[in-house]
Order: sequence, then structure tokens, then C-alpha cells
Amino acid sequence: MKILIISGFLGAGKTTFIKEMSRKMQRDFVVMENEYGETNMDSAFLKGQENLNIWELTEGCICCSTKSDFASSILTIANTLDPEYLIVEPTGVGVLSNVIRNIQQIEYERITLLSPITIVDADCFHRCMNDYPDIYMDQLRSAGTIVISKRSFISREEENQFVSQLKDLAPGVKVQAEHYSHQDISWWKGLLERDLKGNVLEAADQTAPDLETFALKDTSFSGGTDLLCFLEDLVRGEFGSICRAKGIVNSDCLAVRFDVVDTAYSITGFDGEDTSQGVFIGRNIKRNTLRKRLLPQYIPGSSLRLPKRGTDRLSTARPANTPT
Repeated sequence: MKILIISGFLGAGKTTFIKEMSRKMQRDFVVMENEYGETNMDSAFLKGQENLNIWELTEGCICCSTKSDFASSILTIANTLDPEYLIVEPTGVGVLSNVIRNIQQIEYERITLLSPITIVDADCFHRCMNDYPDIYMDQLRSAGTIVISKRSFISREEENQFVSQLKDLAPGVKVQAEHYSHQDISWWKGLLERDLKGNVLEAADQTAPDLETFALKDTSFSGGTDLLCFLEDLVRGEFGSICRAKGIVNSDCLAVRFDVVDTAYSITGFDGEDTSQGVFIGRNIKRNTLRKRLLPQYIPGSSLRLPKRGTDRLSTARPANTPT
């Protein structure tokens, strides 16, 4: 799982940028939204975007008071959903350098922190710098790329002067002056290929089989018939071209093991103590579709709350229009 932090001060346009990235790239994204309070309007704005799943962490700022819960939530997403990319959108008043340090503490071979992005509203820049200099400077200098979003430059000279100012304030940080909506796929792809130090991530060994591996935990079915239907759909290619799959699922209060090789599958009883889980190997794996079938708490396109107090489960948030 690769983690991309998209920072920026309040109202800079982070959520709009994420939505455009999802539309352009069509990758397997999970977005962690971090806002104060019980209401997160940004998640509602992103909801329903194809290939985009939104998870809320609303119990404080991930850069300070809830950093242990933040780390636990990232590990839960990595181990339970296993997305290709996790997009972390801190609150606009978050300290980017602290968010980076909190993620670095849990990096290992399956979690890679990408070069962070800071979104800048050129029209509000001077006011924000004057009122909140410490937060704003940290967001600029801790980024790998600064993207100018909203702007009302009256000339190219004015734009160049603003870019020069940003480069003086954040030496070594790349500044994207032309609006991101005009960028081609190669530019967007580059944002997903650079590590925290700015180095291009090594491509997979081209001599190795072009196979993906996707894993899920806490898998279950309401009954044995559902499991049979799932396996039939799997060997027919409903979830991609999967050549090998195996796992343990809870069904009718019992644990059973399934095993799939090519177009053949088997189901046997299981009396061990392992956590229910599934592993799938193949090409063009439809991760969201698998999550929908195997995770009872997962609702594609919805807004889900992340666990509180370091718990290891994900729970569905009540939709805003659902009566209590």
C-alpha cells in the first residue's frame, strides 16, 4: 500500500484535487478524511466517485492528539482492505511534518510513504501566511510538490513572481504553476511514483509474471449458499482473471476453508483459530467488488468511520439522512 498525503490550508481545494486525481487515474484509492467534529462535508462531496472509497477519522487531528489511533487506522486499512493507494487528507490546520513522522513510524515493506503534496490557494496566500505562518510554512516546506489551485493572476509575470516566492520559502520543493486540470496522465502518474525523498519507485521486475496479489481479513458470508455463489462467480471471472485463491471465511457461525485453482474449487471444514481471511492472485483483480462480497461492514461509495481508541474493527457510519 502506497500512502500519499495531500495537505493544504483550509479551503485550498484538497478535496477537489483528490476527486480529479481519481477521475484521471482510475486506480484503487482509499481516502482517509480527517476533520473535527461529527460532520465531514468533504466525504459527502467525494461520495459516489468511481474507484474512490472514503473513510472518516473525526476524533481530532491526526498530527497530534490522536496519532496512535491514526497509526492503528492505517494498519487496519492495510491489513483489511489492502488498497493500492491510501490518500490521507489531513485537516487544513494540520501540521504536515507531524503527519509524515506519524506514518514513518509504521512504515514497513508493505507500506510506502510517497512524496507529499500541498495545495495552495494563491488568492488567499498572503492572508493565510500572515495569520497562520507556522502552519502554512510547515505545509510548504514539508511537501515534495506544491500545487497552485485557485488563482486570479492578471498576467504571466504576476504568476511567475508568485512561483518564485514559493520557491524561496520552500527551497527544493517542486512548484506546479499550470492548473492541474490541464495536466496529462504522465504528470498525475508521476505523483504516485515518487517516494518521500523524491526518488522514482522501482518498477516491478518485468521478467516476473504480471500477477497481482490481493488479501482481505475478517471475511464472512451469511450462509453456505452465498459462499458457493461467490466461488462460482470467481471461477467465471467476475472478480478478474484469478488463477489462485484460498481463504477462511465465517459462514453460518462456522469457519470453512475454500481453495481455488484455475476453474476448480473446493470447500472444507476448518477448526483452527486463524482469523478469517482470503488471498487472491491473478490479473486485473476487481478489488472493490471483492470487498463488497467478502466484507459485511463494507459499503462501496459510502462514508465509513475508522475505529476509535485503537480498536481493530471498521464500523459503518450512519448516513446523514438516516433517522436515529
